[in-house]
Amino acid sequence: MTSPSAAGTMPTSPAGPQPATAPLSGLTMWVAVIGSTLGAFMAVLNIQIVNASLADIQGAIGAGVDDGGWISTSYLIAEIVVIPLTGWLVQVFSLRRYLLVNAVLFLFFSVACAFAANLEQMIVLRAVQGFCGGVLIPLAFTITLTFLPKAKQPIGLALFALSATFAPAIGPTIGGYLTENWGWQYIFYVNLVPGAVMIAMLWISLERSPMRLGLLAQGDWAGIATMAIGLAALQTVLEEGNKDDWFGSPFIVRLSVIAAVGLTLFIWIELTTARPLLNLRLLLRRNFGFGILANCLLGFALYGSVFILPLYLARIQGYNSEQIGMVLAWTGLPQLVLIPLVPRLMQRFDARWVIAVGFALFAASNFMNIHMTADYASDQLFWPNVVRAVGQALVLAPLSAVATAGIERENAGSASALFNMMRNLGGAVGIAALQTFLNKREQYHSNILTNAVSQFDEATRERIAKLTAYFLNHGVSDPALATHKAIVAIGARVRQQANVMAFSDTFYLLGAALVVALAAVLLLKKADAAGGGGAH
Repeated sequence: MTSPSAAGTMPTSPAGPQPATAPLSGLTMWVAVIGSTLGAFMAVLNIQIVNASLADIQGAIGAGVDDGGWISTSYLIAEIVVIPLTGWLVQVFSLRRYLLVNAVLFLFFSVACAFAANLEQMIVLRAVQGFCGGVLIPLAFTITLTFLPKAKQPIGLALFALSATFAPAIGPTIGGYLTENWGWQYIFYVNLVPGAVMIAMLWISLERSPMRLGLLAQGDWAGIATMAIGLAALQTVLEEGNKDDWFGSPFIVRLSVIAAVGLTLFIWIELTTARPLLNLRLLLRRNFGFGILANCLLGFALYGSVFILPLYLARIQGYNSEQIGMVLAWTGLPQLVLIPLVPRLMQRFDARWVIAVGFALFAASNFMNIHMTADYASDQLFWPNVVRAVGQALVLAPLSAVATAGIERENAGSASALFNMMRNLGGAVGIAALQTFLNKREQYHSNILTNAVSQFDEATRERIAKLTAYFLNHGVSDPALATHKAIVAIGARVRQQANVMAFSDTFYLLGAALVVALAAVLLLKKADAAGGGGAH
């Protein structure tokens, strides 16, 4: 997959992950690709499947609402920190050994989470699980780029897309069903059967190779330290900022400073050291740079929509986790049918147009939700969710192919780490931004509506009188109490309407972010022109 022109313009990255085995062939090659993709699917699924059951887990282990958020935060912090480390650690320990050990540990700590007795145990177990699970995501991408010939890469990337876009969409469905019918512990047991299949496939397909422990002495330790500290601090700020009133909290301010200093130092170190952990100069390549931007905004909208939809259904419609899962199933199930067809579309059409159509549909699905009312529920969300599913299915595989076109084998690990890390980071930024935006817009609409509802207004007095009469006719004997209940009911209605309008605004923001992603896609060059890489 190396093009002479691309290779000649980019210095190789010694720390860039080269699989310690030669590319495989035939059936064995596909067993490795499918096995690693299954691992990535489980790692991504584990984020949303736990979020869908967080309230039940918090109640079972005696965690408060605020502290319980660390059950998810600890997993996400560990995952986003380990993704950039994976390529280098593959070189140190070998692809087969490193991938299999982390796959086994991921399953072990997944089951261990079901036996956590308190919040502290759960946070530690989830962090270790995230550290092991985070390895599975970039390595599936790297194996696809390095093991498959160019002509077969679109198929491998389509499989990878199932883990990146289908898993978040279907996670709440699986989590809600298991929690409501079997108990929250089963969301951790669900990994066992596919995990055993994954380990068996990797065991028989990946070749043995020696460890290179001497590379530990040559490691970019300054880069590793600043990256880990900076990313961990940034992820914590994004996860906890809205709850702690952002920069009104000294804790958030301190972490923000640490994140800014740590990540600035990391970038400087990576651009100046002889053996960088990540080859950041890949971002200067037109397709990879704009592809990363589009992928980051995809993460913003992908994880943002999976966050906003359940919140709307729970807060406005009063749905339980299983009902929410059934609504969100229609953002996931169509992708099972559509994603396998994407490689054929990439053969018949310019991959950039496939991506553009996908982003346009994904944006349209959000714009379909900008005029919601309090009666907007599962039936009204059906078609927007189906359109969203089609759009998501069309985006990731061709975007991955075009963005990585011309990436050399020695840079495949850096490309994989950056591509997957930025999508996850985009998701974290998206959720944090949408939480804050939702709260601010609810306050704005509430103020507007409250000012319009005055007891000096004739329509308001008539409404209070009708509700007072209703309560007097339904068991309330005291007129003063009936009037009070009428005023409270109107206040609740105002808050509900303000919330609905805020959710509508939030979907508008999601759609706008995807329009920006679409603009970035239009700046991509055709894959052949970029070096004849992974797309063909």
